[in-house]
Amino acid sequence: MSLRRQEKISRVIRDTVSDVIQNRLSDPRITGLISVTEVDISPDLRNAIVYLSIMAENDVAARKTFKAIQHATSHIRSMLGDKLTTRFLPALTFYEDTKLKKTLEVLDVIEQAAAEYKQKDAEEMELESGLNTPITDNEKNERQ
Repeated sequence: MSLRRQEKISRVIRDTVSDVIQNRLSDPRITGLISVTEVDISPDLRNAIVYLSIMAENDVAARKTFKAIQHATSHIRSMLGDKLTTRFLPALTFYEDTKLKKTLEVLDVIEQAAAEYKQKDAEEMELESGLNTPITDNEKNERQ
């Protein structure tokens, strides 16, 4: 099977699954922002692994959303069958993609470190500027 055909079918699966989750599922457990980040399809086009990025209020809501999507797999497959013109409809397996969450956590740590560095730098500049200021007569008298 050609790699180009796999990529094309993978793109159709990604777009269709995304559309079905966003517009066609009415499960109240599905909350937050859900993105289909990647679709890996087997060379025989019978299996597809769909990676989902779920940005919800908390981890419990994200897990509920993921379980609801897994529960709706047969409905998503039937909607996918309307879009694909292949001999076999691939079996969908969903996995949660945590790359985006980990990236955001790393960026948050970097921002915290930068803020600490700026604060320390500002304190050092303040200390240095205090040493370079001329001493007034009142300060001379206080020191003696």
